[in-house]
Amino acid sequence: MNKARLAYFEKDDVLHLVVSDDEEAGSVEITPNITAELNNRGELIGIEILEASTFIRDTVLESVQAKVLDLAKAKTA
Repeated sequence: MNKARLAYFEKDDVLHLVVSDDEEAGSVEITPNITAELNNRGELIGIEILEASTFIRDTVLESVQAKVLDLAKAKTA
């Protein structure tokens, strides 16, 4: 297996994760702005995230908020 590589294209705000050097044969939209890239055997070879800065910010904020809520519940228990 090849080492995963990340590339961020600031101008377009696109984050691209490559997990294999296989040629892309197709893709599947996982959610709006997130696409899984597949080889000819249907295996995952990459992930592309559009509007990456917003996605990452929102994902981190949601995770932090969940941890804070868990801490608050633990304190009151």
